[in-house]
Amino acid sequence: MSLNYIKNFYEGCLRPPTVIGQFHTLFFGSVRMFFLGVLGFAVYGNEALHFSCDPDRREINLFCYNQFRPVTPQVFWALQLVTVLVPGAVFHLYAAYKNIDQEEILERRSFTVFYIISVLLRILLEVAAFWLQSRLFGFLVHPLYSCDSRPLDSRLNFTKCMVPEHFEKTIFLSAMYTFTIITMILCVAEIFEILCRRLGYLTHQ
Repeated sequence: MSLNYIKNFYEGCLRPPTVIGQFHTLFFGSVRMFFLGVLGFAVYGNEALHFSCDPDRREINLFCYNQFRPVTPQVFWALQLVTVLVPGAVFHLYAAYKNIDQEEILERRSFTVFYIISVLLRILLEVAAFWLQSRLFGFLVHPLYSCDSRPLDSRLNFTKCMVPEHFEKTIFLSAMYTFTIITMILCVAEIFEILCRRLGYLTHQ
């Protein structure tokens, strides 16, 4: 029974009951993760090493970099991806526990409502991630960052720091915002597909 449970959960995650849901899984699982895992490391991997301030002292560079990046972008986006997966994973765990086929989900009202709730939660999490990303990283990476280094050295006031590859980071930020928007659009479209198919089931009864 445990093997059947795992099999149902695995199939549910890979093959959601809607066409748009399946496309979302493909988009989410391949394009978005590849973009973050490969290109994200290339753009942000050595940022801390090349972040330099004036005066160029190691302790000032580290202090100002921590001020510039309270959360590293790779960690934030990885947490975003994992968090957004949770509602769908919880639903498919429930469906596997109840031994529900994917075809049955849209035929039974209670399962349909539960699935729509999981999609709505996905949208809310993406909206929250979009807002947090805008607060943490903004929409544009400037070549210079003004660091308040007074807590480190009272003789210093504001230190100018150079941000490496700022143009590449701006492009990458724009891409991650775009991925979030596309995911939200796909989730909304999936809800419309669910409602249309549900109406079709009711009509044929």
